[in-house]
Amino acid sequence: MLPLGTVPVLQADTGASLSEVLLSTNSLYLLAGILLLYLGAEFLVDGAARLALGFGLKAAIVGVTIVAFATTTPELFVAILSGLDHSSSLGLGAIVGSNIANIGLVLGIAALIRPLSVDESVFREHVPFMVAAAVVLVGLGLDGRLGRFDGGVFLLLLAAFTAYLFHRMRQSDDPVESDEVDLDEDVDPELADVLKLAGGLVLLLLGSRWLIQGGQGALVELGFGPRFVGLTVLAFGTSLPELAASVVSAMRGESEFSIGNVVGSNIYNILAVLGVLALMVPLEVPVETITFDFPVLIGFTFGAIALMFRNKDVSRFDGGVLVSSYLVFFYFLLP
Repeated sequence: MLPLGTVPVLQADTGASLSEVLLSTNSLYLLAGILLLYLGAEFLVDGAARLALGFGLKAAIVGVTIVAFATTTPELFVAILSGLDHSSSLGLGAIVGSNIANIGLVLGIAALIRPLSVDESVFREHVPFMVAAAVVLVGLGLDGRLGRFDGGVFLLLLAAFTAYLFHRMRQSDDPVESDEVDLDEDVDPELADVLKLAGGLVLLLLGSRWLIQGGQGALVELGFGPRFVGLTVLAFGTSLPELAASVVSAMRGESEFSIGNVVGSNIYNILAVLGVLALMVPLEVPVETITFDFPVLIGFTFGAIALMFRNKDVSRFDGGVLVSSYLVFFYFLLP
């Protein structure tokens, strides 16, 4: 089994037919990965909701913190493994692509399932950090390099964001509504919540790994080159935990988790993951990233804000716009 985040340097087998690929081991990994992601998201969202109730915190706050950080773990693994393999540009591409997918696919699909109301505290207090993270990334990356100083800047911003969250949590006196959380009085609530969070995280990580491995193999067999695989499957694969968690949240009517998860994940992806990666090994920023990926990231970030600000929600129409925009982005990535 390939390590998470590893893109195999293989020659594309252009002779494989679609039927052969569908019946291959890669397809089995793909399906198993999707199933584990769904189950992991169920455990993660339910555990987070129960923790929020137990600690008297708002669901939106937990979505920005616990769920967002947990579903960002695959990106962290990808970045660290990429840095150790001296292919740090792969980690950078996965993070930028993941943040774009979080907005275009994750938020868009969740809104298509059920319109998402925007929590005022998330929009006022957390969205600005998402914007700041994206803008700082672009600003620091315009010289074609992200070094240890830049990594330190990211981590300082992360520390400021974390301190602000704890400050707001201590001031919060608006607990989560308990009518949507099923408590089991026969089990220690805190223990059950921790076990669900831990189990959900393990399933999300394993599911992401299998799906990435299966997706990589299937695309190579269909004739796509390694560069295309890295830019698309890797970025999309690391966004699947966010997608699974947000879709499950939307289906259960917990829109605070869906939006908070996307906002928090985009913050952690840049400030935590790229911060750690840049400290480990300097990142070379390709010209294509500066001229294409960075503008698309900024466009999706401010586009999402505009949709949230308009009616304080993300409607099904807005979700369609986001998904369609992502498909256009994907089209321009095609070789």
